[in-house]
Amino acid sequence: MLFPTVTFAIFFAVVFPVSWLLMQQGTRWRLFIIAASYFFYGYWDWRFMLLLAVSTLWNQAWGHTIHHLRGDRVRRLALLAAVAGDLGVLAWFKYYRFFVVSGSNLLGELGVHVSPRILSVTLPIGVSFFTFQALSYIIDIYRREVEPVGFLDFAVYVCFFPHLVAGPIVRASEFLPQLRQRHDPRRVDASRAYFLIMGGLFKKVVLANFLATMIVDEVFGLPEHHSSMEILVGIYAYAVQIYCDFSGYTDIAIGLALLLGFRFPQNFDAPYTAVSLQDFWRRWHMTLSRWLRDYLYIPLGGNRGARRRTYRNLMLTMLLGGLWHGAAWTFVVWGGIHGGFLVFEQRRRDRTVDAGLEPPADTLRRRVVGRIVTFHVVCLAWVFFRSPDFTIARTLLARLGTRWGDPSPLVTRSVLLAIAVGILMQYVPGRAIERAQMVLARLSPAATGIGLALGLVIIDALGPQGVAPFIYFAF
Repeated sequence: MLFPTVTFAIFFAVVFPVSWLLMQQGTRWRLFIIAASYFFYGYWDWRFMLLLAVSTLWNQAWGHTIHHLRGDRVRRLALLAAVAGDLGVLAWFKYYRFFVVSGSNLLGELGVHVSPRILSVTLPIGVSFFTFQALSYIIDIYRREVEPVGFLDFAVYVCFFPHLVAGPIVRASEFLPQLRQRHDPRRVDASRAYFLIMGGLFKKVVLANFLATMIVDEVFGLPEHHSSMEILVGIYAYAVQIYCDFSGYTDIAIGLALLLGFRFPQNFDAPYTAVSLQDFWRRWHMTLSRWLRDYLYIPLGGNRGARRRTYRNLMLTMLLGGLWHGAAWTFVVWGGIHGGFLVFEQRRRDRTVDAGLEPPADTLRRRVVGRIVTFHVVCLAWVFFRSPDFTIARTLLARLGTRWGDPSPLVTRSVLLAIAVGILMQYVPGRAIERAQMVLARLSPAATGIGLALGLVIIDALGPQGVAPFIYFAF
């Protein structure tokens, strides 16, 4: 079920009032939200509700087991068993074909020719997101940072529909305490929720869908038919598309959760204003960045020990982060580009320290250059992220420097305007956004309703016909 559809609007119109009517009836509310979330998830394919249920039962059982065990070795073995089960399910649904094809290709290079039978395995929507949330729960229990909760509470945490299929990745320590709080509908930050939902719809329905339809799909589908200018603008357009698509979705998700009385962590913070790759990952998909840091980079050793180990840990984290995004070597290359530049930046900082020099002054010129360089490194990595295979990626990069002067009918004023809006909106000062929310908060209910209705009409009129699936549904 997609957020910007009439079907979801009807679904939420029912869930919203019933949720608040049952909010003070703990067990009934939990059962209702679980049922509504399973309906939301199973609307696409009801069979995957079973996978969600099994994941919930598995991690709830192991969470209690790990909590009650004594002895570090036994607890560690229990954690490994729980993590292996979660990753095994993820590997089967997401990486089965990738491993089989890659293995058979490797054997072919060694002179051993095999033709394995490839089973058709459908990837469940959002399996990576709810698996990562479940993993954080049992790992935090192992670390004694959280305690296991009742089955219904954990089931709500795993399946809560605003974050179920594409994040943000909400930690148990962030969500579970809210279940024990007393919720008051009069204290809901409705103005912020409306602002997030409308802004998210604009980014997704208008900007992301428009750019995908008008240039991105064409350029990445048949790059050999396009000029260097179209390819360059198409790459920029994809950078804006994926940002607007994913940040738009999570803005809607955060807004919906707010209306239901729950607060989710921020997931994006103007990533294309970043002055370095490290800064970019503090702003892009922030909940995943923190997850990779806390459950992968730090356990690998983080920045403890020799510098070479720090560089290795950075690279491994980004390579595995790339593989998390998709079962293809192009995603690994995407992660490798980010990892390589993160290592490069870290080495520069280390050499500055070794030389006894002060860090470079934070000047306007330095910030501008840093933003331009960082944005183009990110765009280079997006080429591999978006390309279905290396042939497409190579063609794009090759024609980027060889077909200047060819006709470029896809590079229109509206496309350039959409790209500019998608980037410049990230430079809007936070205070201006806060003031806009305050203006919305002071409106009467009637004026708010009229304003929201007018906004929806404008978004519907500006957006292309139909609603494309969210990009991150595939991850």
